[in-house]
Amino acid sequence: MERIESKITAQGQVSVPASIRRRLGLTPGSKIEWCESGGEVVVRRASKFSSRDIHEAVFEKPPEPRSVADMDEGIRSRVRRKHAGG
Repeated sequence: MERIESKITAQGQVSVPASIRRRLGLTPGSKIEWCESGGEVVVRRASKFSSRDIHEAVFEKPPEPRSVADMDEGIRSRVRRKHAGG
């Protein structure tokens, strides 16, 4: 893996090196994600679509809000059907 360094400005801004911008297809206005895990940070190009965008494209309406209790019951029901045999 290539090692490239950037400096953080006093305002907390970071420049993305040109070679990385080209490789990821980043242009002005592109979004990137910062993911921290186990003391390391991974920076990657953000997805163009949210899970809500995908759901609306597939089902043509936004998902209905569900409570945690509703989700728990749905999981229980699915597990019962899956292990009911037959």
